[in-house]
Amino acid sequence: MSRRTLAVVSAGLSQPSSTRLLADQLATAARDELARRGATVEVRPVDLREHAHDIVNNMLTGFPSPALRDALDAVTGADGLIAVTPIFTASYNGLFKSFFDVVDAQALVDRPVLIGATGGTARHSLALEHAVRPLFAYLRAVVVPTAVFAAPEDWSAGTADDALRRRILRAGTELADQVDRRPPSTGPADPFALTADFADLLNHDR
Repeated sequence: MSRRTLAVVSAGLSQPSSTRLLADQLATAARDELARRGATVEVRPVDLREHAHDIVNNMLTGFPSPALRDALDAVTGADGLIAVTPIFTASYNGLFKSFFDVVDAQALVDRPVLIGATGGTARHSLALEHAVRPLFAYLRAVVVPTAVFAAPEDWSAGTADDALRRRILRAGTELADQVDRRPPSTGPADPFALTADFADLLNHDR
């Protein structure tokens, strides 16, 4: 039985947050599908609201706090990533973008990613395709085909309606499929690790 980890990034600003609610339901769908395939799954939630000041400080100083480092390691060391943002002014919010600005540019290469978003109206749903998906394409992640947008009318007393539920299940299955076909993650990359063999470096200098 393989052990898998899913990092779940939520950029909602309010509490309670429909963004966090969508992120949790996407995580449940992906986790359940991986478990059905025989995996033991650990879900690692990353609520960016809790790291807002540390993210800004990291952008200014270049150094993450211990709590932010744990969040970054959870994301870069996971087998799969779920990333959900509220849509502000037709794009992801600033907290979401700032967090991924401080993620190492190489850390998400070939990482399976499921993207989602929430907004006040269904007209914002296209932001997933013209803003969020290109962000992860730039980071060379593997974004699953189904992106999930949830407007207020898609919820009923905190429960997804049938159409939203179907999209969540489809997206979760797509993420599980991408994770399942890859070897388990070995964890976050060591930023101080040598990228070449030390003996080769010595020979190169001769």
